[in-house]
Amino acid sequence: MACPKDFDNNVENKWCPGCGNHAILGSIKDALAKLGLSPQEVLIVSGIGQAAKTPHYLNCNFFHGLHGRALPVATGAKTANHKLTILVNSGDGDCYGEGGNHFMNAIRRNLDITLLVHDNKVYGLTKGQASPTSDLHMITRAQPHGVILEPFAPLAVALALKAGFVARGYAGDTEHLSMIIQEGVRHRGFSLIDILQPCVSFNHVNTYQWYGQRVYDLSKDAHDSSDYMAAMVKARQWGDKIPIGILYREESLSFTDRIDGLKDGPLVDRKYDASRLQKLLAEF
Repeated sequence: MACPKDFDNNVENKWCPGCGNHAILGSIKDALAKLGLSPQEVLIVSGIGQAAKTPHYLNCNFFHGLHGRALPVATGAKTANHKLTILVNSGDGDCYGEGGNHFMNAIRRNLDITLLVHDNKVYGLTKGQASPTSDLHMITRAQPHGVILEPFAPLAVALALKAGFVARGYAGDTEHLSMIIQEGVRHRGFSLIDILQPCVSFNHVNTYQWYGQRVYDLSKDAHDSSDYMAAMVKARQWGDKIPIGILYREESLSFTDRIDGLKDGPLVDRKYDASRLQKLLAEF
């Protein structure tokens, strides 16, 4: 039987004490174990940032890529081996800033992956400047007069692009977050889980206390996750009340399910035939 400790690799952790990433890491281990997955069945892909360090602390396959480019790597990996369980760990800057275009097109493709965005509303690796999700007027070291841009709304954007699984988690509720990750992995298609992750070093506004006074569980609010318009309303809710849980869920054919050449099994299981490649190249 799978156990969270199966995913421990005993690498020294470099995150700040109290960082929300610690809780997210624990929830990932718990979710993978409860799904009955073994380390060799899992691939974690990441970009650049504090969130991108997550696979360093997991015993499984992983690929640490370029800033904002985790989703293209995950696309290639899923196409080569669509039997592999793939999770992408990214930050709000990494995914919604540098990787914004890849974020939108991964949703359009309906890749069968689970995207975990550690959303701390700052660039934590590069010392706390505003990120795409920073609230309007938030003061940072790089924006001493306050942020002048409207914040990016990832859940609403994902819904507008008809993502099949859209959810929000909170690092302060690890059991609830583990449940959401499990459901995201089970979903056949693209799963977005935006995770509210307090940054104890650089974000002194959106703290554990701040979130604790505002977050509420959608499952206790009689929310219907099959209701698209209701999900959009919840996605735009922010301020005194912030919903966490599964906002929307609807399955459709995933990217690899639409490719006829993959119906006979993963590409990684095929034998390489150089003569066929040479014949194809000769035609050009």
